[in-house]
Amino acid sequence: MNTANLQLEGLYLAVAAINQALVRKGVLATEDIDRALRVAEATATAEERMVEDLSPANRDAVVFPIRFLLAANNSASEDGTAPFSELARLIGETKRPYNDQV
Repeated sequence: MNTANLQLEGLYLAVAAINQALVRKGVLATEDIDRALRVAEATATAEERMVEDLSPANRDAVVFPIRFLLAANNSASEDGTAPFSELARLIGETKRPYNDQV
């Protein structure tokens, strides 16, 4: 596996842990994080270049970190974040086609 991919895995897990800490400290609610991430995903997928210049696989690559953090946020427990592989599998299983693919 590419070293950069491993570094990104660690970064996603770190951001997920920070999000959980913000919720535990009462700084943000899970719903606040969910809403912010959904706005980020909508912004990313609404960009004109996403439809015109990027293949569906590249679009998935752009939104993967956002979807990963959404999955981590929604499956968080007192025990922490689910393993990277489990969350990545969940993202793949629940992925919907883009509007131009329907």
